[in-house]
Amino acid sequence: MKVKKIHARQVFDSRGVPTIECEVNDDARAIVPSGASTGIHEATELRDGGNAYGGMGVAKAVDNVNKIIAKEIIDKGVREQGTLDNLMIDLDGTDNKGKLGANAILSVSIALCKAGALDSKAPLYEYIGKLSETNEFVLPIPLMVMIEGGKHAFNSTDLQEFMIMPFRKSFSESLQCGFEVYQIIKKSLEAKNMKTAVGYEGAFAPELGTNEKALEIISDAINESGYGSSVTIAIDAAASEFYENGKYTLKKENKELSSADLIEYYADMASKYPISSLEDGLAEDDWKGWAELNKKLGNKIQIIGDDLTVTNIERLKKAVKLKAINSVLVKPNQIGTVTETIKFVKLAKKNNLATILSHRGGDTEDTFLADFAVGTGVDQFKVGPSRSERIAKYNQLLRIEEALGKDAKLARSDTT
Repeated sequence: MKVKKIHARQVFDSRGVPTIECEVNDDARAIVPSGASTGIHEATELRDGGNAYGGMGVAKAVDNVNKIIAKEIIDKGVREQGTLDNLMIDLDGTDNKGKLGANAILSVSIALCKAGALDSKAPLYEYIGKLSETNEFVLPIPLMVMIEGGKHAFNSTDLQEFMIMPFRKSFSESLQCGFEVYQIIKKSLEAKNMKTAVGYEGAFAPELGTNEKALEIISDAINESGYGSSVTIAIDAAASEFYENGKYTLKKENKELSSADLIEYYADMASKYPISSLEDGLAEDDWKGWAELNKKLGNKIQIIGDDLTVTNIERLKKAVKLKAINSVLVKPNQIGTVTETIKFVKLAKKNNLATILSHRGGDTEDTFLADFAVGTGVDQFKVGPSRSERIAKYNQLLRIEEALGKDAKLARSDTT
């Protein structure tokens, strides 16, 4: 089947912020998410500026799809994913997709992927599996955000996210475990007369005096749940957000720390609580610090690069060379095409890094991420535990688990 029609429009993400949607041949549709806390090395998300929508409109990106990209892709085969993604990269001609916008390009790339799956009459995850040469389909381990702060919530914690990683016999059982712990946390906060309003990613955002308080609340909930060691805690520090002039400032705790001090701060936390994972523990260009962090804690927990690696193969190669990480976050909109994201996942796996596919702060009802997780065989799936744009992705994974039937397996848990 050939591409007969491409049409983009401005729609809205989970924060009520404009984003771009693209349709290919009227039956394959994709909506691009947007990050709230973004790395400076991410591909360019094209915005309009000006007064409308506080400068966050995407009319320029929409026009780039409808007036520039469409002309080059019409009449090409819908299953030519790699060729068409590379065509758009060349058409943009910049290192960071700054001309056409990574959001514009990704909307077309994902819509083409969905169109290719429809044309091949295969489930989307199977089609992605062929693109990524995946030998065995597995369901990812849920990585569920329980408490959020930083840029994701007002006056909560310095560190951005406190998550749990429930690992049971199956994906659905792991998900059940996660949701039950989430409800216990809600009741605990209510009992303490704390707020149970949720932040951008569907997690609770209470006002807490220290970052450790969040760990206490989650640890107590895990104990109360009865699931014991099958549930561990994960942290996304988003340290770039509180790094300035060579220092890390934890305002809630009135601390100004060096890289070495912050590493010891994390080590102390890991000695007290069942922490299995630390994402963005240091700033995005603190390479020396990252190597020390991985050396100190990498044999015990996941050291995840996100702002450090931004789904960019060249930055991933550097991180591997410096032994800065043992795990990596994957976000398609950080790089801008399905093909580049697949290459990133494959390179991470080749280097024995755990792979974690992640939502964004401003996400959408699009469930592509769930199929991509299974199609590429990532180890974990980081998505918040409430708000329909998050739950839609978990629900899609449940459908895929059901479709796989007796062949449904959970991804590996020994990721460090």
